[in-house]
Amino acid sequence: MGPNIVFLIPALGILVGLVAVIGGVIVKPWLAHREKQMELEAKMIAEKAAQYASQTSGLEQRVRVLERIVTDRGIDVADEIEKLRDQPPLN
Repeated sequence: MGPNIVFLIPALGILVGLVAVIGGVIVKPWLAHREKQMELEAKMIAEKAAQYASQTSGLEQRVRVLERIVTDRGIDVADEIEKLRDQPPLN
């Protein structure tokens, strides 16, 4: 073994230790922060999806009312519209 190898082995050991310490001090907290960010984004997306589902439900109800008005030949359309005006809005 030459003199270079004698110094190379301890230097590599110290380098591996430094990489482990840096990984634990910098990388691990960064990954935890990133995970929290992703959880918050997922929560926000779920809330938006719930809002869209609610809006869709309201629109479906309105379409059903309009379909009933248009397809029911026994009801006077003007009277039905006036009845609906007296009711509170669906949304």
